Amino acid sequence: MGHSTGRQTQQRQEGVLQDRKEMPPKTKEKRMKAEAQKKKRNADVETESMHRLTLLEMELLRDHLALWKGEARRAKASEDQLKLRLQGLEAELEGTRSEGKAIYAETCQRKAEVAQREAEQALREWDRTLAQLRTQVADMEAKYEEILHGSLDCLLAKLRAIQPQWKVAVLRLLTRHKEQLRQFGLNPLDL
Repeated sequence: MGHSTGRQTQQRQEGVLQDRKEMPPKTKEKRMKAEAQKKKRNADVETESMHRLTLLEMELLRDHLALWKGEARRAKASEDQLKLRLQGLEAELEGTRSEGKAIYAETCQRKAEVAQREAEQALREWDRTLAQLRTQVADMEAKYEEILHGSLDCLLAKLRAIQPQWKVAVLRLLTRHKEQLRQFGLNPLDL
């Protein structure tokens, strides 16, 4: 079935080629002119579309420019108002600055006196705390030393109590191993 379809397609193509060869030249020229006019119309339509699109983009850009100009005018007006306000605040600041200097000098002197008293008191407390800590460290060292000596004495006493049992267990092990060596024909003294 696929083979017969292929033949039919080939026969149709040959028929179209035959028709073109037999077509009179005037009909062929008319068709070429019609195609050329169609292409020209398509190009004109495309050019017109591009022109309209460009005009719309230009109008959009003008609108944006107008918006930005309005924003710039509002920003300039705000800036001028802020400058005036800033000048007023600077004048107030200058007036209070001299008062502030006098108050600051007095406050600094009081703070310095208070800080000096606090520093002296802190040093006295520091010395007291340091002395207490040294005493506590010495007491702790004495207690740790006492505990350590007690623990070592206890450990030595336990080791002395267990030592005879160890000796008996070690002698049993040695005897058993010597016996095993002899069973294998080895002299334990040679090893």
